[in-house]
Amino acid sequence: MQFSSGDMYMTLNPLLQNWDTPFGLPPFDKIEDRHFSEALDHTLENSLKEFNQIGEDKQTPTFENTIERMELAEKQLNDVAGVFFNLSASSSNELRRNLETEFSPKFAKYSSDIILNGKLFQRIDHLWKNRDQLALNPEQNRVLELYHRNFLRSGCDLNEKDKERLRYLREQLASLTTNFSQNILKEENEWYLEVSEDKLDGLPGYLVEGMKIAASEKNLGGYVITLNRSLIVPFLQYSSRRDLREIAYNAWVGRGANQNENNTEDIIDKILKYRFELARLLGFENYSEFKLKIEMAKSPDKVRNLLEQVWQPAREQAISDRSILQDMLQEDGINDALKPWDWRYYAEKRRLVEFDYNENQVKKYFQLDLMLEAVFHCANRLFGLTFIKLDVPLYHPDCRAWEVRKDNQHLAIFIGDYFARSGKRSGAWCSAFRSQRNLGERVRPITVNVCNFVKP
Repeated sequence: MQFSSGDMYMTLNPLLQNWDTPFGLPPFDKIEDRHFSEALDHTLENSLKEFNQIGEDKQTPTFENTIERMELAEKQLNDVAGVFFNLSASSSNELRRNLETEFSPKFAKYSSDIILNGKLFQRIDHLWKNRDQLALNPEQNRVLELYHRNFLRSGCDLNEKDKERLRYLREQLASLTTNFSQNILKEENEWYLEVSEDKLDGLPGYLVEGMKIAASEKNLGGYVITLNRSLIVPFLQYSSRRDLREIAYNAWVGRGANQNENNTEDIIDKILKYRFELARLLGFENYSEFKLKIEMAKSPDKVRNLLEQVWQPAREQAISDRSILQDMLQEDGINDALKPWDWRYYAEKRRLVEFDYNENQVKKYFQLDLMLEAVFHCANRLFGLTFIKLDVPLYHPDCRAWEVRKDNQHLAIFIGDYFARSGKRSGAWCSAFRSQRNLGERVRPITVNVCNFVKP
């Protein structure tokens, strides 16, 4: 048997091999950035072929030969994409950003090829119209309902001209939203403010240490503030240097609005324009109406009514707080109006005066390892879960992993990625390298919890 060079490469690509690893973890120690493009193209192509085959099936539609096959059609794609997009969020680099730019419209096209496949929808619609005769359990009925609803919401019943326009809009929006996120991340990674040792007044030790680490990551001596939330927020909260707070604050709120290559104003204009057109094409007045239709609020009017109920009392409280903070500013001998970069600093001073509460004095009681131990203890008492530390290859040295068990049975893998670093998106989130599944085979989830704490 002969193999082409492409076939041979794919057999060597760890993303496309069976993951013969503990608990089926991605083979992080073998995955290189060069593997992603081939693996994503291969799995996108194979998954789309499977969906097309389902649509071409001549057998009478059943839940098993239609919905269950669709549920399983993206197994390998989900595994590969789960690795790529999780790493792009938590450990971005130039190559991964370029791949995101390349594959965002490809994924949008792939999605359109499925959702606008008339033969697929005919099978789903047949099942939906005959659901009362299918003896479906509640879970199956809900899955069928979601498939039917999502195909209709996504334009499967449009005419061919409108379908082509819808494809274009989706691909453009996929590229634009990716560009927006990448520009913000690049702005956060590129901007920094060097702070000399004599200007560290008021800063807690953990922040000073974090600034020192941030400087070393940029091959600088001394201390720097970056736009990572774990540094910028406490700096605005504790720095006594009003001039530096102003510089840092304006950089923080100005992300994407600077007149440089990372500017997002034109991107935002196009996103709004294309979202409006997409919503109108799908029969909605605007994009908000389209998005909220299947959410709890149901309509923009209900959201606005809720916000307006909160607005007046919130505004009154903010005005009262501003007056108190303004007095504190003047007590410091500053004859100026309270500015946005003053708010966090004086709010912290007020908290200390009024409540005798100093966040830094209690931090030592909330060390990360102790908090993890406490959370795991609570999970054990409430749900009978146990967490066993694992020694397995992960995607960054800062990461750690646990096996989650109940009644001595394997339930999941939990990965913690807790410290801020260059290339990681700001904020905190929880996502999955692999979702659980009981269809076909019993697959347990691999979940990752990502934060941006200052590394001790």
